[in-house]
Amino acid sequence: MVALQEIQPHKTQPVKVGTVIIGGGAPVVVQSMTNTDTADVRATFAQVKELFQAGSEIVRVTVNNDEAAKGVAELRNLLEKEGLDVPLAGCFHYNGHTLLTKYPDMAQALDKYRINPGNVGFGAKRDKQFEVMIECAIKYKKAVRIGINWGSLDQDLSTKLMDENAALPDPQSADSVMREALVQSALVNAEKAINIGLSKDSIILSAKVSRVQDLIAVYRELARRSDFALHLGLTEAGMGTRGIVATAIGEGVLLQEGIGDTIRASLTPEPNASRVLEVKVCQQILQTMGLRSFAPQVSACPGCGRTTSTYFQTLAGKIQTYLDTQMPLWKVKYPGVEGMNVAVMGCIVNGPGESKHADIGISLPGTGESPVAPVFIDGKKAHTLRGEHIAEEFQQIMDDYIKNRYSASGRKNRAA
Repeated sequence: MVALQEIQPHKTQPVKVGTVIIGGGAPVVVQSMTNTDTADVRATFAQVKELFQAGSEIVRVTVNNDEAAKGVAELRNLLEKEGLDVPLAGCFHYNGHTLLTKYPDMAQALDKYRINPGNVGFGAKRDKQFEVMIECAIKYKKAVRIGINWGSLDQDLSTKLMDENAALPDPQSADSVMREALVQSALVNAEKAINIGLSKDSIILSAKVSRVQDLIAVYRELARRSDFALHLGLTEAGMGTRGIVATAIGEGVLLQEGIGDTIRASLTPEPNASRVLEVKVCQQILQTMGLRSFAPQVSACPGCGRTTSTYFQTLAGKIQTYLDTQMPLWKVKYPGVEGMNVAVMGCIVNGPGESKHADIGISLPGTGESPVAPVFIDGKKAHTLRGEHIAEEFQQIMDDYIKNRYSASGRKNRAA
């Protein structure tokens, strides 16, 4: 028998971010980030709301100047007025120490501060300004993500490691030294924060890079050397399929090894496009790996010469869209429905078998096959559909199935 290897999670400290727990065995958390000017509170509010309702469990906003800092408290008020309890993270670079000190309402309104040690200051000012930001986190009881980025890596540390490496009899590659610098920077700055007084269970680490193999190597080492909660993500994943594939592979490998407590897909959107895609990608990664369930999944065959009609493709698309639009209501009304599997298959080769494996499935006729579509429910043939209204009839069967299986009365009847 072939056994499935269970994912053994990297044991990490739990960190509370607003109403969300990151690490400590909690489910992997989905994050996203706005790309609006935070000073434009209305536009930022609209995007935060859209991302949150799409499933982003923490939303990060840029806090880069006085106007943005002033806007954060107003943003929080707007969210609260609509009953949206969104954990907000503030992203700081260069002047975070000034803004957190100058705008206490902003410091209080955020649930997490993202601090990049490479950008908190330079020379003698760096340690002091980092200390000011950590002291604000302590004062307001906020979580901190110490986020190292290879594009803004501590030059003193990287130069030191490069020099030490060059003096070795058998020097490592420059990339290897860079990866070590990322790991050391994350761990050293976490220890600095603890020495200042920040509790260990308030710290999340990230080390962002652009290449998948670097991502995997760095996070494996962070997991080996520490028990801090870890935030996964490529720093610039890219656009379209390139960004989606790179994110899925890099994060997927690490998640399979039990590494990672919260994830983001840093995708470059088309101009003026919604940011929701990065949320959906994260959800699909976690659901595809069996780590979490967010919405019913539709299995559909890719099509071949046996399926010259595109009818099954159209039906699969309609069903997936219908499931996605109904999920906000169903999550409340039918607990557990997010784990349902639906099959929409195109011919007799795999159609009946795949449909039997799904909770509910339909096998449409392929080219030259008898114009009938058997429907399978919980592995058994339950209906045979014919005619021009197969799509509508299958959707009604699916609705009835959901009500019967996932409603309170339906669960009670199944238990009996």
